[in-house]
Amino acid sequence: MPATRPGEWLDPDSGVGLGLEDVQPGTYNMTIKTDRYTSREYAERERDAIWMKVWQIVGRADDLPKTGDWKKHNIGDQSFIIVRGKDGKLRGFVNACRHRGNALCITDTGNAKRGFLCQYHLWSYDLEGRLRGVLREELAGQIDKTENSLHEVPVDTFAGFIFLNPDPGAAPLREYLGEDVYHLLEPYNIEQFTTVMDVQEAIDCNWKVVMDAFEEGYHINGIHPQLLAVLHINPATARYQFFENHSVAMAPFEVAGAGAQAQVDGMMALPETFPGTAAVIPRFQELVAPYLDKDGKVNFPDGVTARALLQEATREVLTGMGLDVSNLTDDQMVDNQGWVLFPNYFMTVRAGECHVITSSPLPDGDPNRCIWHVASYMYLPEEHRSAFHAEPIVVEEPGSYKYFEALQQDYVQMPRQQLGLRNNRLDHMSLVKEEVVIAHFHSVIDRHMDAAQN
Repeated sequence: MPATRPGEWLDPDSGVGLGLEDVQPGTYNMTIKTDRYTSREYAERERDAIWMKVWQIVGRADDLPKTGDWKKHNIGDQSFIIVRGKDGKLRGFVNACRHRGNALCITDTGNAKRGFLCQYHLWSYDLEGRLRGVLREELAGQIDKTENSLHEVPVDTFAGFIFLNPDPGAAPLREYLGEDVYHLLEPYNIEQFTTVMDVQEAIDCNWKVVMDAFEEGYHINGIHPQLLAVLHINPATARYQFFENHSVAMAPFEVAGAGAQAQVDGMMALPETFPGTAAVIPRFQELVAPYLDKDGKVNFPDGVTARALLQEATREVLTGMGLDVSNLTDDQMVDNQGWVLFPNYFMTVRAGECHVITSSPLPDGDPNRCIWHVASYMYLPEEHRSAFHAEPIVVEEPGSYKYFEALQQDYVQMPRQQLGLRNNRLDHMSLVKEEVVIAHFHSVIDRHMDAAQN
C-alpha cells in the first residue's frame, strides 16, 4: 500500500487542500448577476462560448458494449451520435447525413452493426463515419466519397463515462480535466460501477440553478434537516481543491458533539438517502453489537466511534464483494466528496457508490427551463449487475417521479429560486463564504464567456 494515498489531501497538514480561512477575500467574485439565469441573449452566448467548446459527459461506456451500439445525444439544438466501432473504439459524429442534412438517428439508442443508412435518399455510412454507398451512384455526378464522410467530433472516456466535445479542434480530454482530477478519482474505480438509477426530466429553472444547488451545503439546515444526523456541517473544517475548470469539496459523515446513540441511529438511517449503504449496514450492526448495554443502548469506550466502525464495515464489505479499495483512505469509505466537472456535472462519490447530477439547456433555448439528469452508480459483484441495472427513465409529467428524499427536496426547491430570480429588481445574488464553490464555478463561466468575446 502506498505511503501516501490521493485521498489524504483532506488532511490539513498535507498542504494540499484549502479551508475557508485560506480563501482570501477577492479571490472570487461573490456577487453574481441574475441576468445569466434569465436572459435569452446570455443563454445564446453561453451556447457558443461553453456548450459548443467544452467536454461534456454524454453517458456510460458500458451502455454501448457491442459493435454497432449507438446512442444519440443532444446538446441544446445540436444532435450527435456516439457509436462503438468494429475496433472497439467509441466515436462521435454530427447526427446529419452529408447529402441534405437528414438526421440519421431519431430514437435514443440502437445498433447499426452494418453502419448508418439515411432513410431519405439511402446514403450509407460505416461505423467509422465514411460514406460507403450512394443511391444510383452511376447517375449521381461529382460525389467524392472521401469528402463526404460524417462530421466527426472528439469522444473519449474516463471513470466509465463517455465524454464528447462538439469542437473538432478541442484539446484532449485528459488535458481538459487535468492530471489532478485523474489522480484523485482513479482510485475509486468508478468504471466498475453499475447504473442503478437513471432519470431525466425538464425542470422549471436555469441549468445553473441546478449546479449551484449542489455546490454548497449551506442550504442543508433549511432544505435537508434529516441529513444533520449524519453530516457534520462545520464550515471551519470543510476542505476544498480548486482547479482551472473543476473543483472538489468534502463534508464528513458525523455530527460533532452528538452522543454515541445518536451517531449510530443516524448511520442506521443512511439508506433512506444514500441507498448504497444498505449493503454495509448489517456488518455495521455486527460491529456495534459488542458495545450495547443490557438495555440495548450504545456505550462506546474511548477510541471507538460510530464513524470508525462504519468505515471498517464499508472496507470489509466492499473488499469482500471484489472492489479494490486499497488506495482509498478510511475517510473515503464513508465521506462523500463533491466534485464539479465544468460545465454541468456534479458528483458525490465515496467508496463503492456515486451519485451524479447534470443539467443542460433545452433545445428551444429558454433560460428559465433546463433538463436535469439524475443518476446513481454502485459497485456490485458481476453476478448481480444485470439484476440491479437501471434502464433510463424520461419523465414526461412533472412531479410524477418521486426521487429519494434529499433529491425530492431539491427538486421542489429549485423552481422556487428561478421564480425569484426572474424579478427585475433583483439584479444580483450575494454569496456567503460557504458558497465559495459556486463562486469558483461562476469564475470559470466568466473566463469562458470572456474568451469567446476576445
